[in-house]
Amino acid sequence: MADLNDDELLDALGVDVAPLKTSSRTPLEERIIAGFEDIQRFFEEHKRLPFNGEGQDIFERLYAVRLDQLRKLPDALAILAPMDKHGLLSASMSQAVKIDELDEDALLAELGVDQNNSQVEDDITVLRNVRTSADRRAAEEVADRTPCKDFSKFQPLFEQAEREVKSGTRTALRFGRDASIQLHDFFILEGQFAYVAEMGETIKMTTGHEDARLRVIYGNGTESNLLMRSLQKALWRDETGRRLTAVDAGPLFSDTHDAEDVETGTIYVLRSMSTHPYVEQHRELIHKIGVTGGRVETRISGAEKDATYLLAGVEVIATYKLHNINRVRMENLFHKIFSAAQIDISIDDRFGNPVKPREWFLVPLQVIDEAVQRIKDGTIADVVYDVATAKFINSY
Repeated sequence: MADLNDDELLDALGVDVAPLKTSSRTPLEERIIAGFEDIQRFFEEHKRLPFNGEGQDIFERLYAVRLDQLRKLPDALAILAPMDKHGLLSASMSQAVKIDELDEDALLAELGVDQNNSQVEDDITVLRNVRTSADRRAAEEVADRTPCKDFSKFQPLFEQAEREVKSGTRTALRFGRDASIQLHDFFILEGQFAYVAEMGETIKMTTGHEDARLRVIYGNGTESNLLMRSLQKALWRDETGRRLTAVDAGPLFSDTHDAEDVETGTIYVLRSMSTHPYVEQHRELIHKIGVTGGRVETRISGAEKDATYLLAGVEVIATYKLHNINRVRMENLFHKIFSAAQIDISIDDRFGNPVKPREWFLVPLQVIDEAVQRIKDGTIADVVYDVATAKFINSY
């Protein structure tokens, strides 16, 4: 591939390198607007307000909690009122029942919880604790949140976590069964993603418990400095409080074999000869990444008749030999790393049916090579791929 300078590479990737207009809004105001736009899109798509109830999609529950919070904040209302085209922030669109005015028994009844059922199920879907207004105020007073000045370096982490929740790579579990908190953990608190960016030394409390000071970054561009036990309490009190499971693709390399391991594997990178206009325009940057236990030539034979290969011939532009790998996990890892750069095109198969191939990525060859090296030396977990710059950036 011909060498491209930074400006040419960004131009080929479709990134506008022109100076951005300076916004008069603060980062916090921009995040408030972006969060409200998510709620508006939900309303337009589903023709109803988001509902925070058991069994609902986790993002719908987040939108419901976020909308409830926005209605309570005068500053947010002042910012959002001009763009509230559906009247989502008005009192008439609020829940008919004023939750804060209900006592505990009435609230349980409103939620449909049978107080006469004495059986306690060990299930995360069973509502065991309902917060009073005092509890909610205590949770909000855990620590003052301030704008995160370096949020730009954390934003790709939140975007990736959201994609992983949607794809099922991560799961949101009710907080409580596992109340531990570790560095780089992700949680959902009061309708926002929360990321443990820093953890101080362990502190021995007078009660005998161990604690630590945390720097927690939130998905709305704010941060707080609070004790670990304070975060645990806030997550426990919050009925929407969730822990995001860690991404675990399983061992890629090991000294032992399992049924899917092969003695030698080959990672291959292909370039398409398709005449599709988008492919022709970005041919030098569009690549398919795969892993095979056999010969690459055999794997790609008949590419012209296979929609997976864009119904066109392909060129092998790079191969990497690795020993004792799990090829399924390896291929899935590559696809996860570059998921944000997956191309979205549609082609007709031999029968005229539209097909959307999902294994081609708009990624420079040198970045793929770096990914292979990082997988080999174990540093791939320290970085995420940033589409805007076409580079890996630190994940912490």
